[in-house]
Amino acid sequence: MIRINMFSQADSVKGQGVGSAYNELINLLRKDLVDDFYVTVNKYGASDLTHYHTINPTYYANSFSPARGRKIGYVHFLPDTLEGSIKLPGFAKKVFYNYVIDFYKRMDQIVVVNPIFIDKLVDYGIDRDKVKYIPNFVSRSEFYTESLARKNAFRNELGIPLDKFVVFGDGQVQERKGVDDFAKMAEANPDVQFIWAGGFSFGKITDGYDHYKQLVDNPPKNLTFTGIVDRKKLVDYLNIADLFLLPSFDELFPMSVLEAFSCGTPVLLRDLDLYKVILDGYYMSGKDFEEMNAQLRRVVKDPNLLRKYQTLSNQASARYSEDHLADIWNKFYHEQYELGKKLGQIH
Repeated sequence: MIRINMFSQADSVKGQGVGSAYNELINLLRKDLVDDFYVTVNKYGASDLTHYHTINPTYYANSFSPARGRKIGYVHFLPDTLEGSIKLPGFAKKVFYNYVIDFYKRMDQIVVVNPIFIDKLVDYGIDRDKVKYIPNFVSRSEFYTESLARKNAFRNELGIPLDKFVVFGDGQVQERKGVDDFAKMAEANPDVQFIWAGGFSFGKITDGYDHYKQLVDNPPKNLTFTGIVDRKKLVDYLNIADLFLLPSFDELFPMSVLEAFSCGTPVLLRDLDLYKVILDGYYMSGKDFEEMNAQLRRVVKDPNLLRKYQTLSNQASARYSEDHLADIWNKFYHEQYELGKKLGQIH
């Protein structure tokens, strides 16, 4: 049995997609691949494969130990994807960004969740052959289509009329997520109920914190900021939503979109190149506020169009299902084990 140790603090901060992705993989390994891999978390004993999910300095230090076996790094962000998320002084930013790349260069193998970042890693000096694309996924046992009775009950619990059109978005409250456009669309569509689930995971170092704290405290009348919501509760919000809207300016492979797909909720995204590589054909898009707002108004008036994208969400969910990704991870870890043995990294 192949020994895999996971080093991660991904779920130490609530409301981050990296934590959701990490938990999905752990659950998959312990449920679907339990006969192939012996998985430990944050243990310092010898392992065949060590999979680093976060870039903590202590993990960087222990990566020099031969007991780590073959080292795998999970890339959930790059320096440029942090712009608009956290605000650091110029010198601190430079030091931190250099550290991020140094950490990735310490790895024997890199896994990216979006193929568009392979070229970017190569530009940072990482060998292309060391980079593997494996998409995120969500479990349908966690995110699924609820019964109409459950949907109606949750609407009643929130005080939302059954015939009210609901737009839902989630993620950290920050500039990069396009929260300003989300709020602007709420103001432009007073007959639609908007809900944003998420908070300030980075606290006061969130870029634009004062501005967004003011928005959260004084939103448009038809916009509710729920704060950080537990994943088990997100399924309820996604099921009452007529449309999932994520107007982000930059992402890797947003778990929130996969969660919406898995619930059969139609999806509207900002028109970004990185989505076209992984999600093309499954969602509506607009390049800016005006185009996204026009798309929203189209589906509000056209139930048939909404049903079309509901079907496409279900199709996307099948593509990024737990069963499909279990096969991919199983093959990947076995390949890494054999390569580690060949190179003398595993004893």
